[in-house]
Amino acid sequence: MDVRKRIAAGFFTLVLGFLIMNAALAAPCDSPQHRAFDFWIGEWQVKTPDGKLAGVNRIEREYGGCVLHERYDTGRGYSGESLNIFDAGRNVWHQTWVDTSGTLLVLEGGIKEGKMVLEGQTSEAGGQVTKHRISWTPNPDGSVRQLWESTDAAGKWITAFDGRYTRK
Repeated sequence: MDVRKRIAAGFFTLVLGFLIMNAALAAPCDSPQHRAFDFWIGEWQVKTPDGKLAGVNRIEREYGGCVLHERYDTGRGYSGESLNIFDAGRNVWHQTWVDTSGTLLVLEGGIKEGKMVLEGQTSEAGGQVTKHRISWTPNPDGSVRQLWESTDAAGKWITAFDGRYTRK
């Protein structure tokens, strides 16, 4: 084998090794689907439509970038947090929310019409089921709107919370 062929073969082996090494080092949660909710990452002030401060929220990427961890606090005795993850096996986003009122809310869904939309339900001690639908919409100015809708006793959708997130 002449020198040029050996150099080409060595270069090819080097490039192939580099590609294999980078593939092995790539985080398992770097796909576009895993990054679909990244617009929510940050430190936020959350205000109601009339401009009143509802609370502060911090959303961070954790566990090798695979989990979005939310920590919400009103500063008035109510707080909660959620873990959010893209379940690649089922191609669905999942959120588990817990708070100081004892609520456990499990939601699932994904991106619909440019919004993250997650849905689930809770059951009261008396057996009444309430459906929940929460959407997060990224706005052109960098803010995010969170609209939480729930069903009332008659099954009609009502707004439970409407908040605008602006970066701190």
